[in-house]
Amino acid sequence: MSQTNYVGTNKLLVGLVLAVLSFWLFAQSLLNISPLVQQSLGLADSTITTGVSITSLMAGLFIVVAGGFADRFGRVKFSLLGLGLNVLGSLCLVLATNAPLFLTGRVLQGLASACIMPATLALVKAYYQGSERQRAVSYWSMGTWGGTGLASFFGGAVAGALGWKYIFIFSIIASLVSFALIWGTPESKVEQAPKGFDYLGLFLFIVSMLALNLGISSAKEQGFLAAKTLGLFALVLVGLFIFYFVENRQTTKFIDFKLFANKYFLGASLSNFLLNTVAGTLIVINTYLQKGRGLSASTSGLLSLGYLACVLITIRIGEVLLKKWGARKPMLLGPCITFIGVLLMTLVNIQGSAYYVVVFIGYALFGTGLGIYATPSTDTAISHVDEAEVGAASGIYKMASSLGNSLGTAISLTVFLAFSASGNYDQAALAGLITNLICCALSITSILLIVPNEK
Repeated sequence: MSQTNYVGTNKLLVGLVLAVLSFWLFAQSLLNISPLVQQSLGLADSTITTGVSITSLMAGLFIVVAGGFADRFGRVKFSLLGLGLNVLGSLCLVLATNAPLFLTGRVLQGLASACIMPATLALVKAYYQGSERQRAVSYWSMGTWGGTGLASFFGGAVAGALGWKYIFIFSIIASLVSFALIWGTPESKVEQAPKGFDYLGLFLFIVSMLALNLGISSAKEQGFLAAKTLGLFALVLVGLFIFYFVENRQTTKFIDFKLFANKYFLGASLSNFLLNTVAGTLIVINTYLQKGRGLSASTSGLLSLGYLACVLITIRIGEVLLKKWGARKPMLLGPCITFIGVLLMTLVNIQGSAYYVVVFIGYALFGTGLGIYATPSTDTAISHVDEAEVGAASGIYKMASSLGNSLGTAISLTVFLAFSASGNYDQAALAGLITNLICCALSITSILLIVPNEK
């Protein structure tokens, strides 16, 4: 069956959703169970912090590369490759007894996500049209945003009942089912995809992003004004400047900055990056509830059920609002509601069970905002670019998600641990959550200033 007469099926859609869950549900569950993993494997604070953020970092660093290769060699092939890498990564975590195998598993999970995210989103655009595409994007978004919403509860529940390693046994099973459902789908690729690869651009970008993550860790250990910290942040600025200079002169580009001339794509990608940094809220709240309030991982995960329910419900609402209002209004409404949800969680002076009620409501509003934002933003990012660029555009958009998630988590956890060193977990949680409020406000501002007001 050729690509031109193939009609997207529910079987394929289920396979694509299961594929994206490999990262957003299973890999992201570490945001809740990291204290258990640290205790089980005897990991140092720096190692567990790296393990939490490195999966998103690897995904962000290589997602554009994988998106371009998927366009060239086949999106089905790269979806299946990503699922295979996730099986290997999850197996490493199941077998892990020390830091090296644990970190290897997390790196492989990140590389798996880099293959899966742009390839599956490009398959959605290739095999679903019109309202069916918007429906498919909604379900795909449920796998991403909804997976994150379920990750905290799922991770805590499985870890409490069976042990944390069973999370990754289930990840292997889900990946194998997804592999079987996607297998046999006619290949989709760009016939005139550019040859060659921008290895210099990739190298400069990796150096800059690794320096940024190391700088964040150094700031926690040695202070923001330490020579090592300032040197690493200086390397980030110099690296990104050289990267931009080089990319504008390359024939084959790692990131084609011309895509950002499109205000729809620029606004969707930038706001997506900034809103994903707010994912740091999840690790701050889960760590605070377990270390500061004495809750178990499973109990703290229960408080996120409102997040899960609301994000799943409101993703379809976001689709409806997209059709009725256009993209800009629901893209603004979503982060505003998320801001209110995180703001409620900052009320750490509330004692006893009343604070858990506040957190539950805050989680629900957090999920509501993300759900309303998800489909309009994703559809905006891929609907305003040429077919030949959709793989690269999808890669950049999901790179924004992954890097935002990685940096937001690393920064939030660093701020929390720095303030909790004195033993004042209330103050630590407040500082970490305020960091996320600032990121959310910046996301709203980027939409206001960039995304055109058009239905």
